[in-house]
Amino acid sequence: MKRFEGKVVLVTGGSRNTGLDIVERFAREGARVFSCGSDEDSTSRGAAAMKARGVDGVTYVPCNISDIAQVSAMFDAIGREAGRLDILVNNAANQGIGHGGPLEMTPDNFRSVLAVNVIGGFQVTQMACNRFFMKQDTRGVVVFLSSNTARRAIRNRTAYCSSKGAINSLVRSLGLDLGPLGIRVNCCAPGYINTERWNTLDPALAARRRRNCPLGREAKGADIAGVVAFLASDDSANMTGEIITVDAGCSCQHMPVDCDC
Repeated sequence: MKRFEGKVVLVTGGSRNTGLDIVERFAREGARVFSCGSDEDSTSRGAAAMKARGVDGVTYVPCNISDIAQVSAMFDAIGREAGRLDILVNNAANQGIGHGGPLEMTPDNFRSVLAVNVIGGFQVTQMACNRFFMKQDTRGVVVFLSSNTARRAIRNRTAYCSSKGAINSLVRSLGLDLGPLGIRVNCCAPGYINTERWNTLDPALAARRRRNCPLGREAKGADIAGVVAFLASDDSANMTGEIITVDAGCSCQHMPVDCDC
């Protein structure tokens, strides 16, 4: 039997990059998956990508998770079409790229990143709990996507790093408060992931990034999807409030090999 047979899963930000691999993993393991992109165009592209991969059993609902009205409408659709929800994966993210350093970015730029990554993730989780998890005999599971930059900052990404640190704290707090209610909350914190942005990198820069990785390669989306599926499954039934780092060993070193002395 497939691990998620009969389960209903929501993956936010499931229309591109790692989100596609997470959606595919749950669908291939038997789940009925709902996937949202931030708008109609993004969601349609996600649907086309899944079709090209030969993946069925996915329903696509546009939703900008920073907008509470859109979040409510998305959960209305899940309620109408599935009547329950078992697993929530908070994958949607504002990367905060192009805002400049901390002296240049505007407060609105900063707020726009936190609006998706922190507030959006919180309000999707809260609504999943109140509308579904607390009304079901089998409580739900929540998995957040954070980043190793929550612990080790990268340059000129102040809002992004701050938001990921907040997600880690949010996961611990939710794990503490929701655990007694039977709801588990955990987190996968990736490092480098080979997404569409890597296609534009100078090969020398990509090679230099890989030298940061003790395992010698950045993650594939499937690497992250595997950890997310573990955290959503009964294999992690005695875990909550935990952050699992998946970064090819970057976080275990003081500095990369060509800088170490």
